[in-house]
Amino acid sequence: MTAVVVLLIAVAATVAVGLALRARAGQVRASAPAPAASDDRLGLLAEAGVTATGRPVVLHFSADWCGPCAAVRRVVGQVLTKLDASRTGGPAALEVELDIDESPALAKTLSVLSLPTTFILDGDLTERFRISGVPSATDLEVALLPLLETE
Repeated sequence: MTAVVVLLIAVAATVAVGLALRARAGQVRASAPAPAASDDRLGLLAEAGVTATGRPVVLHFSADWCGPCAAVRRVVGQVLTKLDASRTGGPAALEVELDIDESPALAKTLSVLSLPTTFILDGDLTERFRISGVPSATDLEVALLPLLETE
């Protein structure tokens, strides 16, 4: 009888933790204010083809084996297409997709713990937002708009 009670408690705890983690998936969370990007971080970003252009960067980590990563591609593409259509003078933001298996050092530096993980960097490559999971198009657009106004 005791084993059954322990098992039920373990199952309940597992379900609670799973629901809590799922509730946070896809939420756009503002990153803590950080000092300017370190030389190491900037070097790793440059190696990955990400350089400061004055425009925001949507950087997302993915992998061939990651199913939800395709959804992130669609959402990011949809939002950037919409923002580009409402502007003149070039793309609103740059999109960079990196395979986590090809950029493990950068993923470690940015503390990527799960896939998909998306970052919104400002024009100086300072992390402004982080998204674990698939963001909604509306949330992603709302996060990008203030960065576009400061260009």
